[in-house]
Amino acid sequence: MTIRNKFQVLQEQLKALPGLAVAFSAGVDSTFLLQAAYEVLGDRVLAVTARSPLHPEREYREALAFVQKNGIPHRVIVSEELANEKFTENPPHRCYYCKRGLFAQIWETARICGIEHVADGSNLDDLQDYRPGRKALIELGVKSPLCEAGLAKDEIRVLSREMGLSTWDKPALACLATRFPYGERITREKLAIVDKAEQYLKNLGFKQVRVRRHGDTARIEVAPGERGKFFDCALLDRVEAKFKEFGFTYTALDLKGYRSGSMNESAGINCDNNRL
Repeated sequence: MTIRNKFQVLQEQLKALPGLAVAFSAGVDSTFLLQAAYEVLGDRVLAVTARSPLHPEREYREALAFVQKNGIPHRVIVSEELANEKFTENPPHRCYYCKRGLFAQIWETARICGIEHVADGSNLDDLQDYRPGRKALIELGVKSPLCEAGLAKDEIRVLSREMGLSTWDKPALACLATRFPYGERITREKLAIVDKAEQYLKNLGFKQVRVRRHGDTARIEVAPGERGKFFDCALLDRVEAKFKEFGFTYTALDLKGYRSGSMNESAGINCDNNRL
């Protein structure tokens, strides 16, 4: 099936819905889904954004700017992941507890607003990765229209560019909890430190960044093509000093560069484990 056919399938699926609440994070996938849904459903679409220490404040501001610019109905919820001990203990299926709580809140918001369906921005590629949160989405009856239409990440980027969405080349996003090895307790303070460290690197011009926290050590991942920027002793000294200010005793560069789910490598997890 061509990308055009897939987009047509998506549009037809969305048109058939009486209303839809879209979990909107301002990432590539959720922005594309929200825009596509708004174009066919108009005010029968509701964007729902979670404000949480798991997500950088800059992403929240970008979400607000997008819906305000386009006049899309919007609600903000405050998610309570850190109140759930099962989540903060950070087991390998941590994402299940996060999604279960978050989408229960989104469902509640949708029902209050008279919206009969809830959707997330999962794409076809996500089905090939370790995503324990998928179980929660299925249990709660959350739709994944991009998956159902057979759209993969690269295709979504192409269509986003054609639609004039500035997110078409935005780096992949993931909640800040993914920066910690399984078993290391997640706290508000640790999340804030990682967020500050990543924002510092972004301010230096790095586009794709992850700062993985291993106790008092920061392991920096940048896009493979950006690794060469660190062949600069002055830059290395600046980053090391700044990260020490943030509270890291040691700072290391991951020589392989950024890849999704690198914390799964030491845990021996792959996409075949995508279940509880």
